[in-house]
Amino acid sequence: MSSWWTSRRAIEAANQKKMDDEEEPKISSFHNVALIVGVTGLVGNSLAEILSLPDTPGAPWKLYGAARRPRPSWSAPGRPLHYIQCDVSDPRDARAKLSPLTDITHVFYVACAASRPTEAENCQVNGAMLRNVLDAVLPSAPKLRHVSLQTGLKHYVGPFELLGKLKFHDPPFTEDLPRLQAPNFYYLQEDILFKAVHDHNTTTNNLLARRGGISWSVHRPLTIFGFSPYSFLNAVGTLCVYAAICKHEGKPLRFPGAKAAWECYYSCSDADLIAEQHIWAAMDPGAARNEAFNCSNGDVFKWKHLWRVLGEQFEVEVEPPSSERVSLQEMMKDKGGVWEAIVNKNGLQETRLADVGIWWLVDFMLSCEVPLDSMNKSKEHGFLGFRNTEKSFIYWIRKAKHYKIVP
Repeated sequence: MSSWWTSRRAIEAANQKKMDDEEEPKISSFHNVALIVGVTGLVGNSLAEILSLPDTPGAPWKLYGAARRPRPSWSAPGRPLHYIQCDVSDPRDARAKLSPLTDITHVFYVACAASRPTEAENCQVNGAMLRNVLDAVLPSAPKLRHVSLQTGLKHYVGPFELLGKLKFHDPPFTEDLPRLQAPNFYYLQEDILFKAVHDHNTTTNNLLARRGGISWSVHRPLTIFGFSPYSFLNAVGTLCVYAAICKHEGKPLRFPGAKAAWECYYSCSDADLIAEQHIWAAMDPGAARNEAFNCSNGDVFKWKHLWRVLGEQFEVEVEPPSSERVSLQEMMKDKGGVWEAIVNKNGLQETRLADVGIWWLVDFMLSCEVPLDSMNKSKEHGFLGFRNTEKSFIYWIRKAKHYKIVP
């Protein structure tokens, strides 16, 4: 399986199925059963759609998807997803909702709590969420074979509160770099996962344990390009909302970031690509067993080029950065009424600006150069997936339009 599901095949499959809302045929038996924790997030949504494809490795898959809020209309529409509204930060709710899922073979943990003011708080809530899921699932799912955990770039650069104050390793970042000497909920989540799986494997006397027990993988994307109006890390959606407001007001699409961000090389991670890497690791444990992997598109871009693309997609004039930085968070603080008018005028899904415009995220993303990672380990282990970032950017913009989140 070293060539796995080739990149070209993956791209074709993703593009073929993404805008198709038709019901899938009923399946009476499944080869694998996935629990996607955080199914309404950027990567969770992609996982639900890709795992439902008939030619995805390990198919046919039975899919459970857990998220805190009710299932939205855009969450894998028409796909055979057993949606579970569950607050995994509550151990009782997690146990009540997840422990009955005794047929799970794979867990894809792609949930993340909205950022707290301090990393200590982030550690507390995100650590508890993962621990509650594992405490509910490990004792009750005897067929469980793999747990996949998603973290990210903060593994290498440290928490937001220490950015600019903490010296990190010289990029490009590789997976074998030692941890930084700073609190980081990604480190805590890894430790929780490693200990829980180890303890389970050493205390469970069954056939699976004798064959090596449950395996794990960790996936570390950069800024994610994907689709989820529920995600507090939805960079593409936020840029779409900003462009729509500029067009509505007849103003140019001014680049709100630093000149360094406008000119420097940047890299990002397509949500479908990340999902494919999760699935690869789950289905090829010989290559990926108990390993951590970076996950980025495999190319680089400059924001000045994607800014032109954004302007073209919304038919609005673009404007490069000026000598003085502008803050989107400041510019958009009184635009709630403007967004409401845009929604009503264009017959969009009802959303609040505060939910679909994550201004602090874009301000942060465009504030400086971002260190690059290395995909060598992933390729050496057999995952050859990639994405053209400009095409990825256009795809996710069009998907936001397709589901009438933006005009």
